[in-house]
Amino acid sequence: MLLESLRAAFSGRLLTGADAAPFLTDFRGKWTGQALAVAQPDNAVEVAKVVAWCHAQRVPVVPQGGNTGLSGGSVPNVAPTLGTGVSSLPPEGSNPALGRPGGGVVQPTTLPVLLSLTRLNKIRAIDPLNNTLVVDAGVTLLQVQEAAKEAGRLFPLSLAAEGTCTIGGNLATNAGGVQVLRYGNARELCLGLEVVTAEGELWNGLRTLRKDNTGYDLRDVYIGSEGTLGVITAVALKLFPLPAAHVVALVAVPSPKQALDLLTLAQARLGAGLTAFEILSDTCMDLVLQHIPGTRRPLAQASPWYVLLELSATGDETQAQTQAADAMEGLLEAAMENAWVSDAALSTSLAQFEALWALRENISEAQGAEGKTIKHDISLPISRIPEFMASTDAAIARTFPQVRLVVFGHLGDGNLHYNVSPPAQAVGLDRLAGRTGPEDAAAFLALEGPLNQLVHDAVHAFDGSISAEHGLGVLRRDESARYKSPLELQLMRRIKQALDPLGLMNPGKVLKSEEI
Repeated sequence: MLLESLRAAFSGRLLTGADAAPFLTDFRGKWTGQALAVAQPDNAVEVAKVVAWCHAQRVPVVPQGGNTGLSGGSVPNVAPTLGTGVSSLPPEGSNPALGRPGGGVVQPTTLPVLLSLTRLNKIRAIDPLNNTLVVDAGVTLLQVQEAAKEAGRLFPLSLAAEGTCTIGGNLATNAGGVQVLRYGNARELCLGLEVVTAEGELWNGLRTLRKDNTGYDLRDVYIGSEGTLGVITAVALKLFPLPAAHVVALVAVPSPKQALDLLTLAQARLGAGLTAFEILSDTCMDLVLQHIPGTRRPLAQASPWYVLLELSATGDETQAQTQAADAMEGLLEAAMENAWVSDAALSTSLAQFEALWALRENISEAQGAEGKTIKHDISLPISRIPEFMASTDAAIARTFPQVRLVVFGHLGDGNLHYNVSPPAQAVGLDRLAGRTGPEDAAAFLALEGPLNQLVHDAVHAFDGSISAEHGLGVLRRDESARYKSPLELQLMRRIKQALDPLGLMNPGKVLKSEEI
């Protein structure tokens, strides 16, 4: 039996049955699969043993970090049987996936091994002079931030799930967050990787160099590949000077166009000190005020749109704080003179700083409190965002008048969370589906397909991307293929075939298994 063979090859922690269940459903509860077992290695050598066994036995591998992804990339992909809505799985222990005669891609019809990396949790090395940190892939993002801070340095990647998500998963999905404007995505914060290949070999590419022109950049091949090419087991990260002061302002703006004008002015006046520039609609603000205890509107009057911008400064703490506050006040005075800003609230203490950020960070939770949502994680040329929003908002209002737009995101780097909720009190769903009550949620979710196509067609028309920071997984895999050229897809398949010729690494994610 396969399970006994795996136990013989890997002496580490193996979970099955009820113990494995928590690893097999994604963060959103949208996908649930099955696995032969959940393997939890303690180090990279043990990861290599598991992957080598899977390669020899032709068993698929699903790498998993903190399982906080939103696109279904970190759990086994179980396809529903056509016409039934239920999953069709082979019996546990079966292994029909022995490849084609003469080799070729394995069609993953057997149960995979889910490879949980959370026990790879060591801080390996920190070099404050070189501004680098080397850690295992299972270290949480919050632990990375804290390790950097203890050394007097900053690791700037920041996400809502930072207490649970792992740095390996962040790099596997090329995560973004709120400070991409200043520091870039996870890709820009990584200098080197340690990776277990699809064959179970261990590649040590943990270089801490800023310049290394010695051939193909293998690091960039694995970053953003969502576990479909290999398993990231350790990372070498860039660190930065720890800011001595932060000032955040929540400002009222009449429209996204004025928000963009403010961004341009802020970049000109603040330069690299501008570390975040977020936009949110008044609908978002109302949801947070309604569903998140202890929040309040910091401005006297409601505004159609708000911008949350953060300025960071280094140097002497007292002097830096004064300079940052003065610079922010000067920026907002100039913006008000141009009628781009009608009101503003500035933080003068840590408590105020955190309270203002909470208005932005709690939007997703507040939206979820109202029921099902249809999410779009999109990226656009920053200059075209106001035009995109005006035309797409209007198209949705014409085609789906029964829904509410909940729009917010990282305007500074062009990433919008262009989400949709049912209307307040579910008004209109009865007209849509001819019914009321519990079925309203199903009627709303029935809109997901046509809504996605409308939004994503518009994104494509504006030269944007339908996945900005959450990865493709299975959620956006097929939709993404609609917008890529045949050549681009073929080049992706060639990379997959070269690095994972049997198609065992996280099958069905990013690319369809049958297309490889």
